[in-house]
Amino acid sequence: MSKTAMAILAGLVAGAIGAYWLTDNSADVASSQFGLAEVGNEVAEQQPATKNTPPAPALEGNSAPVPSDENLAQTAPAQTPSAPAATQPPAGSQASDVDETALRYFARQGDTKRLQAEIARLRALYPDWTPPADPLAVPPQTDAQLDQMWQLYSQGKYAELRKTIADRRIREPNWQPPQDLLDRLAVAEARERLINASNLKQFETVVRVAADTPSLLTCSEVDVLWRVAEAFAMTSRSDRARDAYLYVLKNCENPAERLATVQKALPLLPRDLLDQLLATEKPGPDDAGEFAAIRADLVRESVAAGGADPPATVPEADVTTLESLAQRDGLAADARLLGWYYLRHEDAARAEKWFSTARRTEDTAETSQGLALALLELNRPAEAEDALYKWRDASDTVRTVYFAAVAELLALQPPPSLEPMVLQRIVSAVAAAKNATGAQQLGWYAHAFGQEETAGQWFSAALGWKPDDEASAYGLAVVRMALGDKKGVTEIQRQWADRSERIATMTGPQVKTAAVPFANGPKRQTTEVRDGPSDAVSGEAAPASTTGSDSGDAARQPNRRGCSKTDLYSPATGEAALTRGWCLMELNRPSEAVVAFEAAFQGGRGAVQRDAAWGQTLAYVRLGLADEAAVAAARMPQTHERTLDLEASILSLRATGFFEKKRYAETILALDQRARIAPERLDLMTMRGYAYLALRRINEARQIFQALAAAGDPQGQRGLGAVRATIDPTPQD
Repeated sequence: MSKTAMAILAGLVAGAIGAYWLTDNSADVASSQFGLAEVGNEVAEQQPATKNTPPAPALEGNSAPVPSDENLAQTAPAQTPSAPAATQPPAGSQASDVDETALRYFARQGDTKRLQAEIARLRALYPDWTPPADPLAVPPQTDAQLDQMWQLYSQGKYAELRKTIADRRIREPNWQPPQDLLDRLAVAEARERLINASNLKQFETVVRVAADTPSLLTCSEVDVLWRVAEAFAMTSRSDRARDAYLYVLKNCENPAERLATVQKALPLLPRDLLDQLLATEKPGPDDAGEFAAIRADLVRESVAAGGADPPATVPEADVTTLESLAQRDGLAADARLLGWYYLRHEDAARAEKWFSTARRTEDTAETSQGLALALLELNRPAEAEDALYKWRDASDTVRTVYFAAVAELLALQPPPSLEPMVLQRIVSAVAAAKNATGAQQLGWYAHAFGQEETAGQWFSAALGWKPDDEASAYGLAVVRMALGDKKGVTEIQRQWADRSERIATMTGPQVKTAAVPFANGPKRQTTEVRDGPSDAVSGEAAPASTTGSDSGDAARQPNRRGCSKTDLYSPATGEAALTRGWCLMELNRPSEAVVAFEAAFQGGRGAVQRDAAWGQTLAYVRLGLADEAAVAAARMPQTHERTLDLEASILSLRATGFFEKKRYAETILALDQRARIAPERLDLMTMRGYAYLALRRINEARQIFQALAAAGDPQGQRGLGAVRATIDPTPQD
């Protein structure tokens, strides 16, 4: 190739890359010079005139044919006047024609970086040119105004420079600014526009400006290349973004910039494209690849995602790599990631191994929580309780897992003979937290050892803390029956008749029933349970609510799978938390379901958020919290059917609350509002009748009770009796 052709080619490639991404197998173009403004002494001193550097990939369009050496000069693309491409010499130019103005200026200013970049640029354009041994030895410019212009350029004051040029041309019509200065100014202004557009997230503008100014796409402008790559990624052109990052990795040598290139690509490219970037890795210090840290972080991210979302596919190689890292570096965080991964993938044995490894290095609440969950899956609740006891108050989630361990420990068959210290701390923790599940299990535990009075205290406490806990009500009935308290049993049956068939049908000693955890336990042993909770709630079980269920949530909840202990107690967000919420509702644990649905709402989108708001509303309804249910219902729009269903439930709760507070007029108002959107249930009709009676609206009360009696509801006859007593009260003795 002739020297002139080489010089022309150097400029043409820089111009052509603004229109096309050329492939690496373009052999003719591969011999051209790209990256003409490389920075640093090493580039200036060592860069050969015909360095084999492939062109940057094109910004728009498909790959174009590469012109041959013979017709290269004739196929040069037209330059854009607003933003010229890389400067190229006029045809037939000689080394003696080189404009060394900028070179001398940068030398006088001591700007080594720009000086070396200018030397590299001029060498590429003029292969025969030899830089002066001492640029400072060249007689200084006598044009002080031009010196000032170069100073404005070097200071980045481009608008001021434009004005200075325009003013001088007005004063001196025959004066022409150096073309090199104009070219550099146009490119600098284009760079400024591109950066501003990038900062403002105007990504199409970024691509357009880069396409119009291909001389920006060089290794000396890595920041511009990064911004162009980001623009491609953010406009759904990941392959183009990959190509831009690959250009830097294949052609630019600065180690820090190479590392930063991959780091910038991490949040923007999918894993398969990231792997292509990592394949360009060069050896680093200590025989480790230059991207070793990034590879490790990618593996951690992959395994963490698999731990948070079990259905997610995690390459086995990633898990194996993380295990090797955990063994080599001994980081508790790596071992903990593996623990959560295996736990969520139902491999409790491996999860226990890695959580134990992490805990030996760094005992934290999260690590102990994971270990406890793994131990629960392995049916080792005593170890789980011991591991988590000191962290039990670290968070609501940890507290939930701790009391799950307590419940499962106390529910073991046969009942374990616990060390007094262990039993005492469990009792204290349950009482302090007012944990109904733990109190219920302590009740069954005491019952198993024949301590009926203590058992009764714990069941009463559980009902005081959680009035809708049917299992505790059943346990209290069993204890009353064991103590021969027939009146107490009858009262519990009356309260729970419409909510629990097994309580309603109890007729004799309940000794062998699978519903009682300790029914088949051992004979009385020497293990003693302290005499109930220190702040146990005295009295009988809570009275039955007069409010039924409007929501029908059991019939119309979304399809869902069964839930394991891990699902119930390990952290989750989004769809996983939504599934957990429904599982907790099935287990009649609405207070915990509220927390799960909140996590689903915060971590989900679209349908997940809508179902989470719905589920949380149902949970609040089941808890009898009308105001909270109304707030939850308003968080997301629901279907018409759901909206009516929830409104009916909330109005039922409000009516019940007003009635209990003897605010009878407001009770009637709430029931009237509900009646506009749903048929009135029999229990609500009863409430309405008594509200009318309390307001001395006798005729309306009589009509309600007559309708109930006609429907065969015994409350109708009782209500009519109350009406008669109100009209003609029996004299008191």
